[in-house]
Amino acid sequence: MKIRLARKEDAAALVAIYAPYVEETAITFEYDVPSVEEFAGRIEKTLVKYPYLLAEEEGRILGYAYASAYYGRTAYDWAAELSVYLAQDVRGRGVGSRLYAVLEDLLQKQGYLRFLACIALPNEASLALHRKRGYQQVAHFPKIGYKFDRWHDIVWLQKTLDGPAQPLKSLSEREFE
Repeated sequence: MKIRLARKEDAAALVAIYAPYVEETAITFEYDVPSVEEFAGRIEKTLVKYPYLLAEEEGRILGYAYASAYYGRTAYDWAAELSVYLAQDVRGRGVGSRLYAVLEDLLQKQGYLRFLACIALPNEASLALHRKRGYQQVAHFPKIGYKFDRWHDIVWLQKTLDGPAQPLKSLSEREFE
């Protein structure tokens, strides 16, 4: 399995992975599957500041993970929200852990010290992945999202790295490989 930087040309494959989460679960609170063009724009926008990675095996994309701003205020600059989505048939094979390991390493090299994940409940697989990687629950919002005619809770998990807040760095494309 190879982990590489996503490109806008990967958008169709990533939408195919994401669509079942939108259409069949409350793991994401999006109601409509984004278009390939919209998803390509999301990839490009993310890559301006954060890593957007995918796992690939024999030319097939197995899943993807990316970081985004936790919150728009300057004081939160050292915090990043992480997300991961996997093809349904590869869950439980360690693909998510591998993507997260690379993503966290790249974010740490950039100077990020707080990693956050927002998880809609129930989602035992995601909770297990994050706990295994050292994340701890820091918040629980009951009945905050409404999808499929019912209310859903979310929890926030955080992983904290030691160190002082230094100026954040951009990574060149070669550092993503």
